[in-house]
Amino acid sequence: MIEFQNVYKSFKDKHVLENISFTVNDGEFVCIIGPSGCGKTTVLKMINKLIKVSKGKILVNDIDISQENEIDLRRKIGYVIQQTGLFPHMTVKENIELIPKLKNKKDPHIVLKVKEVLDMVGLDPDEYLDKYPIQMSGGQQQRVGVARAFASEPDIILMDEPFSALDPITRNQLQDELLALQNNLQKTIVFVTHDMAEAIKLADRICIMNDGKIQQFDTPEQILKHPANDFVLNFVGKKRIWDSPELIKAKDIMIDEPIVCPYTLKCIKALNIMFNYRVDSLMVVDKKHTFMGMVYADQVADESNKGKRVDEIMQKDCVTAQSDDSIVDILNIARQKNKYTIPVVDDGHLVGLITKSTLVTTLSKKYDESEGE
Repeated sequence: MIEFQNVYKSFKDKHVLENISFTVNDGEFVCIIGPSGCGKTTVLKMINKLIKVSKGKILVNDIDISQENEIDLRRKIGYVIQQTGLFPHMTVKENIELIPKLKNKKDPHIVLKVKEVLDMVGLDPDEYLDKYPIQMSGGQQQRVGVARAFASEPDIILMDEPFSALDPITRNQLQDELLALQNNLQKTIVFVTHDMAEAIKLADRICIMNDGKIQQFDTPEQILKHPANDFVLNFVGKKRIWDSPELIKAKDIMIDEPIVCPYTLKCIKALNIMFNYRVDSLMVVDKKHTFMGMVYADQVADESNKGKRVDEIMQKDCVTAQSDDSIVDILNIARQKNKYTIPVVDDGHLVGLITKSTLVTTLSKKYDESEGE
């Protein structure tokens, strides 16, 4: 765990960081983002003491790093930078094994570890072990940089805009590979970026900074839906949520109080309810609001059904969603089943309703906001 406690940083008379406090939990992937000069790289470099704190404390695994030897601290923390930081006079093997050898010169399994981490980042050890950095592309060099950071098996890895100099295709590939590595290894990763799309894709939580202060520190979903202030709103972009539609959930767009009827209700009375509320269907529930089915206007209006109870004619096999289902999943279900009235049911209980007009209204916002910018 990494904890910043009221951290300040000044260079001569210039205040770079002011009262920075936040915690990165074990196994969490946190992205720090903000405009140039906001202090994000300073925050990152403080974790491994490349930059010293002016005031306040930084704890790593409950230990105040000001009390730790900086060389010992850095050997326990992986570090990846934009320029890869590979030693040009060393082979790939020599670059990767450097820190593990410094930690344990007699480890007989170092070469095996080097091969394992190369495999992890998608490089064939037989092909790349003896190559020099100059013999590789930028993407291949950055893969080696990531492999080197993982080679000493650190609990914490710091990454300072590691993919920003790469072409979009290579960058996307490396992001995917890093996500796969993180899913398998669950390291604590602090990742500095200037790209909001990258932060949303990678992070468990995002720390947005400006003028040396934290503006918002939250999950991508919460930042996109509930920006803390105008700076965050403008920095993220008003329609950024549409770059990640999987973050729009059923609970964000559903009707919270759909029109319902008890399962014992006679169809003729159900028809009156539909007429009064101007709806063409009712959600059928019991006393505990357990969802039982749906009944439609054409069913209750049928002369042969008017004397029956709604539970005798209702549709029981309904297409439903859960409140945490994404709008992408809901649209796919709606298209596949050709059903656009979808009850939202959690643990058997009706919590909301999605209708065709709900979906149309939600999707229209994408274009309304786009035209307004």
